[in-house]
Amino acid sequence: MTALVIIEKDENGFGAYTDNLETVLYGDGKTVDEAKRSLMECYQELVGMYKDDGEPVPDYLNDLKFEYKYDVSAMFNAFDFLNISKFAKKVGISPGLMRHYKVGDTYISAKQAKRIQNGLHEIAREFLSVSL
Repeated sequence: MTALVIIEKDENGFGAYTDNLETVLYGDGKTVDEAKRSLMECYQELVGMYKDDGEPVPDYLNDLKFEYKYDVSAMFNAFDFLNISKFAKKVGISPGLMRHYKVGDTYISAKQAKRIQNGLHEIAREFLSVSL
């Protein structure tokens, strides 16, 4: 099974939680990587509790794979090697506004989020066409 993990900026840093499991797994941290590690510890502890109690681990927790969905701020934290200003220009968004999206201090519309997602996918396709 694949667990959908939502990663969002919150008042303490970043939170990560599953959206499609019978049991919600949660993690948090100052960075996206810390939140992911925290979520994985939650998962391992839950599986460990079943084993320690001599109970079978539910099927949905066995061989669990994780797929991540980020809000814009979390995405830029996770992929901090992206140059915000250059990326903003590439997708046609003001670099100043993009910096606000990055820190999570302004609302982002669904249309703007889609523009950013499309830009990321375009870059990914460009990378896939590269040969060295």
